[in-house]
Amino acid sequence: MQYILKRISNYLLVAVVLFQSFLFAQERSTWKAIQDEIMTPLCADCHQIGTTFSEQSDLLLTEDVAYEELVDVLPNNASARSDGLLRVGSEGLASLETSYLWEKINAPNQEHFNTDHPYYGSLMPLGKPYLTNGQLEFIKEWILGGAPAEGIVKNAEESFLRDTTRYEPPEFVVLAPPQQGIQLHLGPFNVSPNFEREFYYFQPFDTTGDLYLERSEIIMRSGSHHFIAYTFTETVPAYAKLKPEVYRDIRNEDGTVILQSLIPTIWHDFGFGTQWPFMNYHFPKGVALRLNADRGLDLNSHYVNRTDSSYVGEVYINMHLAKPEEVKRVAEVLSLNNTEIDLPPNKVTTLEETYFFDNEASVFQLMSHAHEHMLEFRVEKVGGNLDGELVYIAYDWEHPPILELDPPLHVKAGEGLKLIVTYDNWTDKTLNFGLLSQDEMMILFGYYYLGAPTLSIDSNELLPMAFDLRQNYPNPFNGATSIEFTLAREADISLEIYDMLGRQVASLVSGKTVAGKHTYHWLANNDMGSFVPSGIYLIRLSIDGHSRTKKAVLLR
Repeated sequence: MQYILKRISNYLLVAVVLFQSFLFAQERSTWKAIQDEIMTPLCADCHQIGTTFSEQSDLLLTEDVAYEELVDVLPNNASARSDGLLRVGSEGLASLETSYLWEKINAPNQEHFNTDHPYYGSLMPLGKPYLTNGQLEFIKEWILGGAPAEGIVKNAEESFLRDTTRYEPPEFVVLAPPQQGIQLHLGPFNVSPNFEREFYYFQPFDTTGDLYLERSEIIMRSGSHHFIAYTFTETVPAYAKLKPEVYRDIRNEDGTVILQSLIPTIWHDFGFGTQWPFMNYHFPKGVALRLNADRGLDLNSHYVNRTDSSYVGEVYINMHLAKPEEVKRVAEVLSLNNTEIDLPPNKVTTLEETYFFDNEASVFQLMSHAHEHMLEFRVEKVGGNLDGELVYIAYDWEHPPILELDPPLHVKAGEGLKLIVTYDNWTDKTLNFGLLSQDEMMILFGYYYLGAPTLSIDSNELLPMAFDLRQNYPNPFNGATSIEFTLAREADISLEIYDMLGRQVASLVSGKTVAGKHTYHWLANNDMGSFVPSGIYLIRLSIDGHSRTKKAVLLR
């Protein structure tokens, strides 16, 4: 009997311990779980005091300040501010689509991100895999629950975090031609089994003079290692035998190199390209890459087939062009290429190479290029206030991040960038620079414009007013409601009330208003002083051609 009682007592003790553990686990707030599981391991290393990333974004994500830095704070990105976004809003459902954090991490909606918000920067976390579907769902429910600092959001279950699946890019589709620009097309073409097919394809243009590329849109069938459109530094001489619209494979099926195909590359200059299956890159507003249409483009596609069956490769390229009068600054190509690569067999090796700038420059995009032995690709600033600071990092050789710097990275004459790349040569032979994925490369591509960066190229045109319109309170209301908005600087504004037919009911503010937080009260009357009937009304704040709208419900 005593034995049975002892067993029961032990079971009860275990049950109590488990119950206490359960209660303790539940005591972790939803925000604390986000900080512990997502922000600290994935974001805080870049967004901490002293890093270039934190200074560029004016954002710290270390545990001591992350919440205060995120919730109900205007983002540093000018375009997001002008759209009325907050880093994270605290109004539940109304805040999900107006939270900059959600825009930046929501990889499944990246087509919307790239197309509708080209100046929001890169998807995050930079240089790392997308957040898992479970992490996204957890953050989403936290925002929908009002983004509280304390307590547990009912629908944000920590079990979501066990879902480790991630978004996969969409299947290949044919791009619609650009409204103002040129569409190019490669293929369909065959890629043989267990073979790397890489070729060039000279594409002349049926126009002359300068073209100004403001946006490049590229989509490739699966299996592609990269696509690059090269320009030429000068007209290619006749002896190079550069024939238009012909596939110039760089190797035969037996792997031997076709040297004639490579001769025109002597005059190559990087234009644009990607290793991602789909890219939709916008140059900063007012900036464009100048291309000489008289010289055409040399299109370079590289597919890697490691299966026993042939498959089809294909690439569509949309060149969206700006009118010359729309271009305020011309983008210059950054191409830092270290060909002195010597990787001993069965060894991890780190190579460093520093490149200095002859002229003052503003770097606004960076993208690494390496092959399958790359473990880490780091770029540090050399010289100036940010000497030794990390400015770019990549871990994925196949899909390196395209880092958009807003504001640009300021590099003065005599300062530079240091490439620090670590490789794992697991083979039994020394690896050198080469074109095959089994060889290696160490290239940093990017764009810059000459001169120091400014907050905008034309502050009136390119840096719209940053403002935030909050939901009126109370809502619904039956007599009076308060309307709060925030301005980042002094501006001419209008705050108006409309009915659902679009008719103006009342004008609350019109004219120059100082920066800061403002609160106005609407007494549910029109400009004549008469009370308006019950219904749904629109509160519209307009500034510099941009507007934000909230719905107010009047119940009498």
